[in-house]
Amino acid sequence: MNIFKKPNFDFLAIGDIAINDFIKIKEADIENDEKNGNQEICLNFGTKIPYENNYLVLASGNSANASVVASRLGLKSSLVTNLGNDNYGTLCLTSLKEAGVDTKLSTRHKNLKTNYHYILWYKDNRTILTKHEKYPYNLPNIGEPKWIYLSSLGKNSLPFHNQLADYLENHPKIKLVFQPGTYQISTGAQELSRIYSRTELFFCNLSEAKKILQSDSSDIRLLAQGLRALGPKTIFITDNINGAYYYQNNELKHLPVYPCTKPPLETTGAGDSFSSTVTAGIALGLSTEDAVKWGLINASSVIQKIGSQAGLLTQKEIKEYLAKAPASFRTETI
Repeated sequence: MNIFKKPNFDFLAIGDIAINDFIKIKEADIENDEKNGNQEICLNFGTKIPYENNYLVLASGNSANASVVASRLGLKSSLVTNLGNDNYGTLCLTSLKEAGVDTKLSTRHKNLKTNYHYILWYKDNRTILTKHEKYPYNLPNIGEPKWIYLSSLGKNSLPFHNQLADYLENHPKIKLVFQPGTYQISTGAQELSRIYSRTELFFCNLSEAKKILQSDSSDIRLLAQGLRALGPKTIFITDNINGAYYYQNNELKHLPVYPCTKPPLETTGAGDSFSSTVTAGIALGLSTEDAVKWGLINASSVIQKIGSQAGLLTQKEIKEYLAKAPASFRTETI
């Protein structure tokens, strides 16, 4: 009897994986782009730029991070992803296995490379230089996991999203979580309407919400209502140091960030740790409010380490932080 013919996971993440190469820059200027409301990192052109150090982080990416979070919190976790048949692919799979993530549903491609991203790290923030290989996306035999966590995929993945939507229609018990990546946001909600309409939990940050809805408004309630109209049942919107909001049953609630005793080291993976921890908490039976508290605690820990996984906490550690939380760390109805 081949048990693998019918895999059964608590948490199945789907999305691209990458090596993240952090380059810690010593000298740069930050300028405000008033037209687009963004900040720009500026380096002198045509010169040699000194850097402090570089750090290689394995098995990164929204969905890979999520699979590690779920495993660390005690769920049976797996990852559907694509890698090259190269040394970086081997290193990523080894890292996932060491984190307790099942990798049997991950596919290696003989003539393709594993995604490799460069991260320009300056002070406590970063700019990511990405390159996604054009993998032939295809849904393996995933069985009927309790939760599917869908996130960042490459530009050629639209047919795969439709394939996944077909599968979900035939497996109505599966709960879908959607944390859209760059391509999924730029593709537009209309093209991915079947995914949006099937989503149980939806995660994005404030700027992403505005892009998805093509809105200039920063009104969290209006944005949450707009996202809810696309189909997801519960909306989560993070707003950097302003904490997180969630919109459920026509109510908008807010929680502040968990107070840190020292400034963040760097912020890569904070959003991933929040989203996947909230999902894992709900999968474990927590209320939405308590799951959001867990997510904010895990995010506060991640930003104290390099990369998106080194600072991830266990259930026991999260509960210890929660027990020490100040009175200000509470939910407010907006």
